[in-house]
Amino acid sequence: MANHHRGEIEAVLDGQTYVLCLTLGALAELESAFKASSLMALADRFEKGQLTSHDIAILISCGLKGGGTDICADVVATMKTENGLNGFIDIATSLLVATFGKAQTSTAGNKTE
Repeated sequence: MANHHRGEIEAVLDGQTYVLCLTLGALAELESAFKASSLMALADRFEKGQLTSHDIAILISCGLKGGGTDICADVVATMKTENGLNGFIDIATSLLVATFGKAQTSTAGNKTE
C-alpha cells in the first residue's frame, strides 16, 4: 500500500499493483537519463509537459525502482495499463504531482489543480 506522505503512489501494470516513488536516488537517475543540470532543471522539463513515450517509460521505471521494484524502462515499455497510453500518462502525472506538488503541469500538457 502506498504511503502518500512519502510521495508514493500505486499503479497497476500488467494487472499487478506496484508502489512507485521518486526517491532521491530515483531523481538522480532521472537527472542523468535526461541530462538535467539540476533538480530544478529536471522539474522544469516535467513542467513543460512535453515528454516522449520513452521519457514516460524512464520516469515510471525510476518510480518503480524508488518503490522497491527494479524494472528497466525497456520492460516498462512492453507493459500494459487498463487505459492504454492514457494510463501511462496518468501514472506519470500522479508520480510527478506526488513528488513535486500539484502546481506541476501534467505530461499531457494540461495544468493539474
